[in-house]
Order: sequence, then structure tokens, then C-alpha cells
Amino acid sequence: MKEVIAFIRRYRAPETKAALDRAGFPGVTSQSVHGRGKQGGRAGLIGEIDPQLAELMKPDEAAAKAEFVPKTMLTIVVRNEDVSRVVEIITNVNRTGYTGDGRIFVCPVEEIVRVRTGETGAAAVV
Repeated sequence: MKEVIAFIRRYRAPETKAALDRAGFPGVTSQSVHGRGKQGGRAGLIGEIDPQLAELMKPDEAAAKAEFVPKTMLTIVVRNEDVSRVVEIITNVNRTGYTGDGRIFVCPVEEIVRVRTGETGAAAVV
């Protein structure tokens, strides 16, 4: 089992969750987070709302950067064989070609327990 953690633009979250659901991956956790990548928060909220506008900003205009940029963090646990499909879906929905499209991390999951039934492993996910 693997945990796929994706940091994406907030306005892309509903479309991403819908695409995962259509593909048979309905179990997603969503959190509102704030962070910054190598752009250091450049263009802040403008870049989140309109990435093309942020790219056109002059350096002095872009200097008014946000300390942290709002993002949505999606977390989904899937079988190893489903990782590439989930990553592909998230990437396809969120790729604009502009700075701030996000990051995806894939981490191993050692154990899963469904609290209600006590099921463990893959049975606890599906």
C-alpha cells in the first residue's frame, strides 16, 4: 500500500476529487494548507487565481509576495499497482504549465486498520 499526498491549487480540488471518484478512487482526505515552494510565495494569491497573470507581472509587482500560498492537500491510500494511475489523474487535472501547479509525494504505508471492524491491510482500504 502507498499513500499519495498531493499539494494542488485550491480551485482545482473539486475537479481532482471528481476525477479520482470517476476512476474508482472515492476515498480522499482533503485539507486546507498554506506553504511555499521554490517560488517563495511569488505573486501569492494572484498566482493561485490566475497563473498567466502572475507570469506577466513585473519583478517589482511580484515582490508583493505572500509569506505562504494557500493550497489544498489531498491524501489517498491505494494499492501499489494503482499508484501510477492515481498520480496520472492528479497530474492531468492540475497541470497548467505555470509555477505553483503543485507536488505529489508517494510514501509507503506499513499498516492500515479499519477501526469499526478491525480489518487490516488492503481489506481496510476497500
